[in-house]
Amino acid sequence: MTLSHAFYDRPVLEVAPAMLGCVVRHGDTAGVIVETEAYHESEPASHAFVGVTERSAPLFGPPGRAYVYRSYGIHALLNAVCDAEGVGAAVLIRALEPLEGIGHMRARRGLDRLEDLCSGPGKLGQALGVTLEHNTTDLAAGPIVIEAPPPGWEHVRAIVGTRIGITKAVELPWRFCAAGSRSVSRPWPPGLF
Repeated sequence: MTLSHAFYDRPVLEVAPAMLGCVVRHGDTAGVIVETEAYHESEPASHAFVGVTERSAPLFGPPGRAYVYRSYGIHALLNAVCDAEGVGAAVLIRALEPLEGIGHMRARRGLDRLEDLCSGPGKLGQALGVTLEHNTTDLAAGPIVIEAPPPGWEHVRAIVGTRIGITKAVELPWRFCAAGSRSVSRPWPPGLF
């Protein structure tokens, strides 16, 4: 079952841990979300911190849309816009445990090892075939959709830590990881295993 827009229409710090265990599906590939990070207009690591610009405008749009941007000029990173329309907030989907279409993921990534296919936001974007053309698309209608957790993933224990790969607001405990998952990006937070 695809998550409704109402799922995302609440504070980013509620949505980010709630997304653990949910499934991201694009075409014939899918994976279970095992790591997220929250970003909000109130803190300087967020693209929304500077206000509405051409790049950041989707962050202020309706909840339940994709915000896809290019990192380091290479990787397309997938985020889910949340909070009320007009509030700049999104959840960065940092890592997935591959679920379906693993052969396609391996071909796109040029890798074999399952744990490495989607263990970072750029990796999962490549594995799922996410591009900048998916920016502002509806996460309930597709082409990329986020679904409710499959059996066995309904109650994920979240390990909370500080966000990684940023230089501002690094002290905020806004990173959420599924306990025990080897697909979480490195460095692994304390207490993951």
